[in-house]
Amino acid sequence: MTATTIGLVAGTLTSLAAIPQVVKTFRTRHARDISIWQPLLITVGVALWMFYGILIHDLPLIVANIIPLICNALLTGMKLRFSQEESDI
Repeated sequence: MTATTIGLVAGTLTSLAAIPQVVKTFRTRHARDISIWQPLLITVGVALWMFYGILIHDLPLIVANIIPLICNALLTGMKLRFSQEESDI
């Protein structure tokens, strides 16, 4: 395997890693067991990696962080929203 292939596989896997949690949280409308800090810190981290990729003009780095940024931002938003709904009950 070449370094490029390993990088592409790693980028794909890490990009897709948050999707199952986002789908489950959306379907169950329940985020009580999710710490707010995990998706929030990952959102900030991947946003910074993406910004870094923009600064150095590294398209693979930019692209590899788009999906995790969206997923973790959604997860953070669902955690905040569903936690508020649970406290209103």
